[in-house]
Amino acid sequence: MLASSSRIRAAWTRALLLPLLLAGPVGCLSRQELFPFGPGQGDLELEDGDDFVSPALELSGALRFYDRSDIDAVYVTTNGIIATSEPPAKESHPGLFPPTFGAVAPFLADLDTTDGLGKVYYREDLSPSITQRAAECVHRGFPEISFQPSSAVVVTWESVAPYQGPSRDPDQKGKRNTFQAVLASSDSSSYAIFLYPEDGLQFHTTFSKKENNQVPAVVAFSQGSVGFLWKSNGAYNIFANDRESVENLAKSSNSGQQGVWVFEIGSPATTNGVVPADVILGTEDGAEYDDEDEDYDLATTRLGLEDVGTTPFSYKALRRGGADTYSVPSVLSPRRAATERPLGPPTERTRSFQLAVETFHQQHPQVIDVDEVEETGVGSPQRVNGKVKGRIFVGSSQVPIVFENTDLHSYVVMNHGRSYTAISTIPETVGYSLLPLAPVGGIIGWMFAVEQDGFKNGFSITGGEFTRQAEVTFVGHPGNLVIKQRFSGIDEHGHLTIDTELEGRVPQIPFGSSVHIEPYTELYHYSTSVITSSSTREYTVTEPERDGASPSRIYTYQWRQTITFQECVHDDSRPALPSTQQLSVDSVFVLYNQEEKILRYALSNSIGPVREGSPDALQNPCYIGTHGCDTNAACRPGPRTQFTCECSIGFRGDGRTCYDVDECQPSRCHPDAFCYNTPGSFTCQCKPGYQGDGFRCVPGEVEKTRCQHEREHILGAAGATDPQRPIPPGLFVPECDAHGHYAPTQCHGSTGYCWCVDRDGREVEGTRTRPGMTPPCLSTVAPPIHQGPAVPTAVIPLPPGTHLLFAQTGKIERLPLEGNTMRKTEAKAFLHVPAKVIIGLAFDCVDKMVYWTDITEPSIGRASLHGGEPTTIIRQDLGSPEGIAVDHLGRNIFWTDSNLDRIEVAKLDGTQRRVLFETDLVNPRGIVTDSVRGNLYWTDWNRDNPKIETSYMDGTNRRILVQDDLGLPNGLTFDAFSSQLCWVDAGTNRAECLNPSQPSRRKALEGLQYPFAVTSYGKNLYFTDWKMNSVVALDLAISKETDAFQPHKQTRLYGITTALSQCPQGHNYCSVNNGGCTHLCLATPGSRTCRCPDNTLGVDCIEQK
Repeated sequence: MLASSSRIRAAWTRALLLPLLLAGPVGCLSRQELFPFGPGQGDLELEDGDDFVSPALELSGALRFYDRSDIDAVYVTTNGIIATSEPPAKESHPGLFPPTFGAVAPFLADLDTTDGLGKVYYREDLSPSITQRAAECVHRGFPEISFQPSSAVVVTWESVAPYQGPSRDPDQKGKRNTFQAVLASSDSSSYAIFLYPEDGLQFHTTFSKKENNQVPAVVAFSQGSVGFLWKSNGAYNIFANDRESVENLAKSSNSGQQGVWVFEIGSPATTNGVVPADVILGTEDGAEYDDEDEDYDLATTRLGLEDVGTTPFSYKALRRGGADTYSVPSVLSPRRAATERPLGPPTERTRSFQLAVETFHQQHPQVIDVDEVEETGVGSPQRVNGKVKGRIFVGSSQVPIVFENTDLHSYVVMNHGRSYTAISTIPETVGYSLLPLAPVGGIIGWMFAVEQDGFKNGFSITGGEFTRQAEVTFVGHPGNLVIKQRFSGIDEHGHLTIDTELEGRVPQIPFGSSVHIEPYTELYHYSTSVITSSSTREYTVTEPERDGASPSRIYTYQWRQTITFQECVHDDSRPALPSTQQLSVDSVFVLYNQEEKILRYALSNSIGPVREGSPDALQNPCYIGTHGCDTNAACRPGPRTQFTCECSIGFRGDGRTCYDVDECQPSRCHPDAFCYNTPGSFTCQCKPGYQGDGFRCVPGEVEKTRCQHEREHILGAAGATDPQRPIPPGLFVPECDAHGHYAPTQCHGSTGYCWCVDRDGREVEGTRTRPGMTPPCLSTVAPPIHQGPAVPTAVIPLPPGTHLLFAQTGKIERLPLEGNTMRKTEAKAFLHVPAKVIIGLAFDCVDKMVYWTDITEPSIGRASLHGGEPTTIIRQDLGSPEGIAVDHLGRNIFWTDSNLDRIEVAKLDGTQRRVLFETDLVNPRGIVTDSVRGNLYWTDWNRDNPKIETSYMDGTNRRILVQDDLGLPNGLTFDAFSSQLCWVDAGTNRAECLNPSQPSRRKALEGLQYPFAVTSYGKNLYFTDWKMNSVVALDLAISKETDAFQPHKQTRLYGITTALSQCPQGHNYCSVNNGGCTHLCLATPGSRTCRCPDNTLGVDCIEQK
């Protein structure tokens, strides 16, 4: 069983209490509301007794579970488990979790039906009444999912007793539990429904035969052991494992119906873990919970289960073979948020809960914190949910920060007019700079502002259906920001829905700064179906402390908005609105949590007449929107009703009228170039017949290249200058690419032989292939950069989740994965380096850093997924670096060099280089690591002797792994979860896999076009293909190409890697304290070797094994 401190157990309990607190006096699930069960329903009955397992229940259709889709039978146990494979006899009674077999556990405990009073019933049911009811339960928990099951496994534990053991706890005498699990399956997915009726759970602990004392029951799922020769625990999820949490299973819910819990257990989304529903129970005023020390009259609840963070803690997980202590790092969850105290009166309380949902990827625990905002008071709360997308330039940067499909969740206490808005997964590169934009959430405050007599808030006027466009102009800063929002009314859950789009430029606010916005007022002007407002606001930016001081500056921005809605002109009962109303925002709180990437706005709002003494009462035109300044000007308020208009940067005029400065008058371009004026800038382009960048143009055509000259010379000498006539037999004429450079692959038209050449056209040794086979040659010359706006090299940060990263000549693109599905519409550039040819890619899951090889300079570089500038870490003593791999545990990189014919290792920063191999290599390319076991694998597509080799990471025990039936083995990948080594071969046109510890190999798929690089994730391989110019997905389970992504730019694709959202579980002997080594620590199976870098003369380095 799982052990943890009482504090953690109490925190999990509060998480299970949370839906109950929100539920108020909602009716519990009665026993009559369980799915029908018993002999009359055709149920089979498990033999009475202790620790019994049923015979296999054969299924008419496959059950899907985690990443499996082929489960055709299940086993039911006395002890609250539905097993996906037959449990071993030694695990028939509850023991250490997770078990070695796949398990669905609605109430895992040592249960007993020896006396014949308790029964365990089970069946597979195909009847429409049962499958429809299961579909309704799933839809309540996952309202956005269309799910129609064809079958359901119904298992009922009725009046089962706890196993007492020798102690015979008197408190458990006569206690009985009744609960039910339903596994519903369609052709594409499976869901689990757990039902706990009122008074159904009368005991929550049982006597453990292993631990010889009372232990809590567990609600959990486990994938079971995975792997071929090397078995390890697969993913598992624990949803309750302490007494308090288990007690509240019947009182709580994640599906909106008390006592009913719904989980997605088998679909593309569950490859790495079960997905719980996230629908909370309705809130009632005055909801109370008697078991707490205090009564909570909840009018305000959390910012949503979307507000999820992680907290590191020391967690002791007992499992087969002993106990280990893990210090759990913060882990990205699908939904996350920060902790802060919202504004409001002293009656508010902020409490921290831990949600009892743990996802374990191969014994890797995660715990999720939920920070809840609670208020006392009376009033009906309202939720607003939606999505945010943005394309924002920060400061003077020319690279936009792009984010899409970001969650917005807002909670409004209507009787106080308080709105709390959280926007999740905002990149830190833009998060602080968005702090002044409280109006993004302020529109929600206006909608539900407290109404004074005779005045109406936004919801009363619009009904929650309107569009709003706003423009923010930052005084003294070029550019502006446009905010577009569409409110679509109330959905079926009673929540308002909103879509938000942000686009433009904002001033940069330094990381770690705080922003303070004083209370303000704003006038709203009303006419038929249109509402307008404008104001000028100040905000104070306080930067992080430096040298004992925290510099502060005050900034100003102008705010203008237009709201349009459909007014009911036939509603004669509605009183006429005042033409002007004043929104008073009495308190503003803004916060960006860098760790959780959550942006928060909290405001307190009321709507009424223009207050006496307020700035608006002075009717200053800057405040009331009657200033008449140009749209490209800022209004500066003065004393009383005075103001001035100032044209924005890049414009000239008196402020009432502003016009763009025409940089083409006079032209700043070359005399032989055209000048094109643009708002705030200009471009230059050479006239026809001239070459140059527009600032310098010269007449004539571009000088011919060496390849073009050589080609013309050979054809001229042979008298074959006429392109319509065939080239004489036996004559070799070099091919030039579109830019005049030597094509990297040259072929002899008569003999059929092909080979690779360098940038000067010289044949690369060891690359000549026989007729009918084209070698995988790499271009060492980057295409020319066309004149235009400079392409910034800054990294565009990735949103959370798992992504494919692939190289396409001078850029790296990212392709998000949802389960194993490529979200092709969301593919975007991650990094532009147009002067390079990037070949190999590798990812460090610890520091979230991508590494690459470049064969033009040549060099090795890296960049963080979180943004910033890329850096070159190695540029000396390289020939043609191609494959690259990361040992994330030992903190080293390995790479192949096909020009120098060697394999090297270095620390992640490029220091401490050491050559591992420089013999018996001809064309080494792909390279991967098995970090846990300390093994290294690489390919060599030597035309005469292609092979796949392996060694320990320290270079010892080198041996050939695969040598027969290879052609041009290019890409290589190792899956740490399945321990499979897979490769793609452009000569045999195959993808193949093997377990390195076993001699047999299997063909995953034949008939590939021209695969280059490959990576693995879940059940899929993803490879780049030169003929298709695509990323292709290959499902290993069915040996079939299932999808392909073709980038807009049709050029050759090179390396590919998987940017995992979290690291695989495991460690090696270099994981801790660099293995005790002074310099390089190189892992080996079961040990490590300390090595010194090359050229360590005068360096205090110790080599040891």
